[in-house]
Amino acid sequence: MKKDTFIKGAFISTICIVISKILGIIYVIPFHAIIGEQGGALYSYAYNIYALFLNLSTVGIPLAISKIVSEYNALSYHDVKKRAYRLAMLITSITAILSTIILLIFAYPLAQLIKGGVEGGNSLEDIAFVIRISASAILFVTILSNMRGYLQGQKYIKASSISQVVEQFVRIIVILAGSFVFMKLYGLKEAVGAAVFGATVGAILALIYLYLKAPKELTLKRPEKILDEENNITNSYLSKKIITYTIPFIIMSIIVSLYNSIDMITVIKTLVNKLHYPTLDAEYIMSCIATWGAKLNVIVTSIASGLVVSLLPNITSDYALKNHEGIRNKTIKALQILLVLVIPMVAGLSFLAEPVWTIFYGNNLLGSSVFKMSIFTALFSSLFLNLNVIMQSVNRYKQVYLSLSLGLLFKIIFNIPLMILFHNINLPAYYGATIATILGYIVSITMNLIDLKKLFHINYKTVFKTFSYAILSTIIMILILYVFNIVLPFTNLTKMKSILLIIVYAFIGIIIYFTIMWKTGILENLFGKQISKIVKRK
Repeated sequence: MKKDTFIKGAFISTICIVISKILGIIYVIPFHAIIGEQGGALYSYAYNIYALFLNLSTVGIPLAISKIVSEYNALSYHDVKKRAYRLAMLITSITAILSTIILLIFAYPLAQLIKGGVEGGNSLEDIAFVIRISASAILFVTILSNMRGYLQGQKYIKASSISQVVEQFVRIIVILAGSFVFMKLYGLKEAVGAAVFGATVGAILALIYLYLKAPKELTLKRPEKILDEENNITNSYLSKKIITYTIPFIIMSIIVSLYNSIDMITVIKTLVNKLHYPTLDAEYIMSCIATWGAKLNVIVTSIASGLVVSLLPNITSDYALKNHEGIRNKTIKALQILLVLVIPMVAGLSFLAEPVWTIFYGNNLLGSSVFKMSIFTALFSSLFLNLNVIMQSVNRYKQVYLSLSLGLLFKIIFNIPLMILFHNINLPAYYGATIATILGYIVSITMNLIDLKKLFHINYKTVFKTFSYAILSTIIMILILYVFNIVLPFTNLTKMKSILLIIVYAFIGIIIYFTIMWKTGILENLFGKQISKIVKRK
């Protein structure tokens, strides 16, 4: 199996993640039709708690494995990287089992934490039931994540990326078939439970795929030739190093989950108890932020996820070899790619919020209103994710802790006050929760940019230039789309009409944006002269 370069790895992983995420978005249409809004809220309870405990069980080790393996790969320490992988598997297996036990035993107290004191909607017993079902996936997903990290650290991006598509495809089949059958035979609680169980089945089949596809790369047999330097690296030292590398990854993952958990704990109670929203409306708003809107946000964040898969091992290798020029170039390139691709996507999806929401969840003005603002979190979470991974690749742990903590603290402090503020100025109160998330991300992003600049003397002049052109091009695109909206308004929307409107507006928007960006020379600088040849042919 051939290793992949930074650009090729980023391309392969991004394509596979995009396919996986598109599958994850498309299935939502029939899934939402099967379980409805109340079922969606119940599913979001289980999924977010599961995501939090999955992070606890893996304790960030899959990314730490990728980092350690890429570091020792660069030094040709092949025995050490295998020993590190074995140790990581042992640690995560123990933590996964503990997380599973905790979810099984404390499911009801967790349900009370989420919704205690709020009447109506899903019962605490139903919430506890689906949380317990989600526990079955943790061990298998943990092992799968470790295997992917090991392959990515060796720059074998293709197999690990395709396994994500396999996992998602199987998971969706189980979700749709299981929820449909159990809804007919039993009821809503059982249907959502069957859907949650899809994560377990998907992980098992993805594991089988990786074992069949990359048996040589995944073998833990010690190599015949072991360098003298490797014998000096003990398992005790490796264990400490795994823990050292793991802590910032787990903090980052947990904090991302905590952003959603803070919303789950505060949004419903604030909307119902302080601002007098109906309980079902408040639950629906929360599910739009945490689940339904988040599933659409992955259209954008999949680009960031694809970059991370390639960024981590490549920047870690550069850092191990003291190649600061390589770190500077890859950091700037990653930021530019994100800005060029993500800014217009976010603005376009916000503009098309009503038809997009109609296609997936039906014509619901409340849902599309939530999504119109929440989609902007995708831009900042993408930058947040990539910058934190870069920081961890170059061992800036204390700065990572500080930036993550201050960002989350900002979210905690301002979440409820901003909801109340927005309500008092006659804007949707739930926009306050979204703005609090964005501002929290901005705090972390700014601190990391400053630290990287000081450490590697990174000049962000080209990044700011790219950002300025991307913003200007996006504003022009949106203004022209608003003019077209006079002729093709978003009225009397049906699923078919929404699809046609999105195709028309997306085509116009893409042509406008990329024509302007091509004229500025940004696209050629980023993607090479080949992009100009393609544009000229068109």
